[in-house]
Amino acid sequence: MKPDAIEGARRVPHGGCTDPGITDFSANINPRIPSGIAGVYEGALMQSKRYPADDYPEYRTVAGEYVGCPPEDIVPTPGGLAGIRLALATSVSCDDSVLVPAPSFGEYAREVELQGGVVERVPHDEILRTDPSDHAMAIVCNPNNPTGTVYESGDLLDFLARCRHADTTLLVDEAFLGFTDRPSMAGQRGAIVARSLTKLFGLPGLRAGFLVASGAPGERLKNARRTWNLSTPAVAVGAHCMAQREFVTETRERVRTERERLVAALDGEYDVSPSEAPFLLLETGERAVDRVIERVALEDMTVRDARTFRGLDSHVRVAIRTPEENDRLLDALLDV
Repeated sequence: MKPDAIEGARRVPHGGCTDPGITDFSANINPRIPSGIAGVYEGALMQSKRYPADDYPEYRTVAGEYVGCPPEDIVPTPGGLAGIRLALATSVSCDDSVLVPAPSFGEYAREVELQGGVVERVPHDEILRTDPSDHAMAIVCNPNNPTGTVYESGDLLDFLARCRHADTTLLVDEAFLGFTDRPSMAGQRGAIVARSLTKLFGLPGLRAGFLVASGAPGERLKNARRTWNLSTPAVAVGAHCMAQREFVTETRERVRTERERLVAALDGEYDVSPSEAPFLLLETGERAVDRVIERVALEDMTVRDARTFRGLDSHVRVAIRTPEENDRLLDALLDV
């Protein structure tokens, strides 16, 4: 990390509301969690009297089965963002150029700049057609946040092949891929995959995730990661969650059907971006963004002001929650 870059660094706006009385559509978090977590967490507290095994064998085994890769390719991290920082720290040097999709998660550019790298923004729907030559890394968010765009596997693999030829590391952020049935890029040579467990399993405060990489990039990640990188409760609960296949299947179906229902209800009133993610990006049109946010707030709900994403001047982003909560949101959005 470049000390000079830290002095000028700014925090990036995020969704998320700390008030439990507010229904939070601003953060893309599953409103439901797997059963049995309380007992697992309580048992892990007793084990927390000792340092964890630094190689995290059980967690890596379950994570490997979860994304379909060898456990030795798994690097545990305290959440997806910690993994993204580690990936950049081991791949990007001062003045290196990095391809970053736009609009997208603001932390990508921030983390590149903290390493002293140079951000080159590319439209998210063009990044896979961009020449990766002369760039240290290319970042792809799949599904893209905030648009919800999912990339075809063949297109990703073609881009990865060009990245390998150019000696460019490809970082694929799959924080929301678990909400879909699309295949992961985990295990593909030359790619670093970042996964977060906290969104799909509804536990953002747990801070659990992992990176996947093989070969030289994987060795760099393993050598550079912090000792005891993941807490004992996060290991236990994370491993428990990744084994809940029925929960994942039910979540995917609920998100799909509710997303389709919201799109149908909002069509003609808002310009809705096509999405395969647990959220929708809405262009408000003649409605002022502030008025939309204020109307939703009257019903004790909050949505994401998407003007915090570069290039989006008249948009909000809304999460897909339970049918009852989604009904309340629709009533408010259609009453603006």
